[in-house]
Amino acid sequence: MVMLSSPDFWIGLFQIIGVNILLSGDNAVVIALAARSLPGRHQMQAMIWGSAAAVVMLVILTIFAVKLLMLPSLKIIGSGLLLWIAVKLLLPGDGGGRGIKGSEHLFTAIKTILIADLVMSLDNVLGVAAAAKGNITLLILGLAISIPLIIFGSALILKLMQRFPVIITLGAALLGYIAGEMLVSDPLTNNWIDIHAHVLILLAPIGGAFFVVVTSAWIKATHRRA
Repeated sequence: MVMLSSPDFWIGLFQIIGVNILLSGDNAVVIALAARSLPGRHQMQAMIWGSAAAVVMLVILTIFAVKLLMLPSLKIIGSGLLLWIAVKLLLPGDGGGRGIKGSEHLFTAIKTILIADLVMSLDNVLGVAAAAKGNITLLILGLAISIPLIIFGSALILKLMQRFPVIITLGAALLGYIAGEMLVSDPLTNNWIDIHAHVLILLAPIGGAFFVVVTSAWIKATHRRA
């Protein structure tokens, strides 16, 4: 009960839900594409079972990532990767899900969903693991809430993101914020910052969000001029 009354718990929970929904757009497309050739009565079965298998895989991989991020220097590397993922999120896409073939067999469609999600889940795993900040209970609860939203609301979520691109911008900025938090919480940087530059604990997350938005805008402007 103490955990539920903590503002940090609720902030972390909403971060996990937001990050997972934001980064699962391509996964939602893959689920729809893989199931599209099935008979109507099997489409929902493929989506539910394929997504359930992907959920189990995502939870296992993310718990593993949470443990890894506790090791010295790996949060620094993870922070850099998360910044790259956030910037990439704001750049023009390449039609995520292209090349995913629909299947007329239920098992084949489930296998396609699982393999495609495995290949595409690095950003989800890293983003959610960073937002969890080592709290496995928070991690599992956040995934348990957000994944059904993705499975059953994927079409609505994708339409909202297309109609209101600011949602994606805010989400990418959130990833940048989390990346900044990761950077200053790594054992290699945390002690030095606590002693010499405590203000960086506040400035680094804001700087991460600012970096993502400005860098992606600069890259897009450069491409337009070219």
